[in-house]
Amino acid sequence: MKTFRYGIDRLTSSLALKLARKEVKGILTEETKSKVIKSSEAVQQIAKGDKAVYGINTGFGPLCTSRISESDTRTLQENLLKSHAVGLGEPIPVEISKLMLVLKVQALSQGFSGIQLATIERMLWMLENDMIPVVPLQGSVGASGDLAPLSHLFLPLIGYGKVHLKGAIISAEKALQSYHLSPIQLGPKEGLALINGTQFIAAFGVKVVDRLHNVLTHADMTGAMMIEGLMGSIKPFSAELHQLRPYPGNKHTAQTILHLLHESEIVNSHANCARVQDPYSLRCMPQVHGASRNAWLHLRDAIETEINSVTDNPVVLNAAHTISGGNFHGQPIALPLDYACLAASEIGNIADRRIYLSIEGDTPGVPKLLLKETGLNSGLMIPQYTTAALASENKGLCFPSSADSIPTSLGQEDHVSMGSIGARKALQVIGNVEKILGVELFYAAQAMDFHAPMKSGKIMTAIYEHVRTKISPVVSDRVMTEDMETAIELIQSGELVEIAKQVAIKEGLAFETEWSELFTY
Repeated sequence: MKTFRYGIDRLTSSLALKLARKEVKGILTEETKSKVIKSSEAVQQIAKGDKAVYGINTGFGPLCTSRISESDTRTLQENLLKSHAVGLGEPIPVEISKLMLVLKVQALSQGFSGIQLATIERMLWMLENDMIPVVPLQGSVGASGDLAPLSHLFLPLIGYGKVHLKGAIISAEKALQSYHLSPIQLGPKEGLALINGTQFIAAFGVKVVDRLHNVLTHADMTGAMMIEGLMGSIKPFSAELHQLRPYPGNKHTAQTILHLLHESEIVNSHANCARVQDPYSLRCMPQVHGASRNAWLHLRDAIETEINSVTDNPVVLNAAHTISGGNFHGQPIALPLDYACLAASEIGNIADRRIYLSIEGDTPGVPKLLLKETGLNSGLMIPQYTTAALASENKGLCFPSSADSIPTSLGQEDHVSMGSIGARKALQVIGNVEKILGVELFYAAQAMDFHAPMKSGKIMTAIYEHVRTKISPVVSDRVMTEDMETAIELIQSGELVEIAKQVAIKEGLAFETEWSELFTY
């Protein structure tokens, strides 16, 4: 199994997910351990000194001028976790809790936080043994770090809170006892190091990077299939056009669609038709899908910087030099997450327009409502109501969370990012878009049925035929919920992408573009 060296190797979104899923093993090297121990010793030295250093021998937030004795520093740190664990709502998904642990270990392992080595080792043990803290969804304003969720994440270290263990939620105290483990005894600054940081926002951000990438890839596929079904033109995807406005996302989308429709009999059948141009939802896919890809690129880069950064406070450079700053503030990723949320919503918005276009009955050979016999049958009229509802819901979720700020901590924290809310919303919007694309896949396959015996190119034909092994054509009214859910699962699973890649390799065709490597994570 591949290993990742915490505090040394550069973390990416895909690597973070692999660490959380145990597909890559995370380790602490002797070099990392040495850095962590050196930083911890510096904090111990500060705690014994006379100089006031925030969070080590003082209170927190507005209590930063209150001195704490050396004998009370341990109690101070434990009280910090207890008092800040005020989250509410349903638990976040277990995988996101795992990601939070992965990201926090990476941040602390860089040796600027004063954390004990034993504390990091316990966090890694929890990951390896699937003892994963229960973290409520709500309560972070994304400013002094994700204080509430991180407090819940680390309560189990000191024997409080709850954990997911062996399919159940149990008390951390009981879980530790089952492994004959004692709670960690926190040293000076440790509680502050644990709960200052952006790991809640960033963990959701990693998932947004992952799932939005999948959405963008499938949007090009369902869009290309809809071009086939509605006999759209491929001229708007010409490389020479996009060289004149050379955004990488636009060029990648255009070339992907050309690859998918390469040597299509359906496209070639109307190459010389009298139709001048298609509606925007077909013609402007490179510009719309491409713009969302460019937004994804911005988010990927921001998240990668964030998950390799030190985001707690104060930063301990050495025993004589600590800096109380604002590296915990979520704004650097709150803004890109709001941008990504809008980018995702627009993919659903344009897909809904293509869905509606497909049932209008304006394409030769393709009947209104995608059914030959209507009147008695409603055909595929009503699933578009669902995509319209989802698209509208997404528009309501697109208000940027980062545009808001409510002062906290008696005014000490007078500007906050609300990035945790933006991150959660972005993932919610992406979930809705996955559903819209599933319905588009369902509709596009139905539209392509009417062009038989003509076929698309080899890649698109393989995708279409796979869909038809899962969902049969609609010939009369039936309950379509299961069909829609099956199509959504095809989008979420990524199996259509694997089929496209396998056919491309087997047939010696292009599927990847010259920009594909740029859009990896």
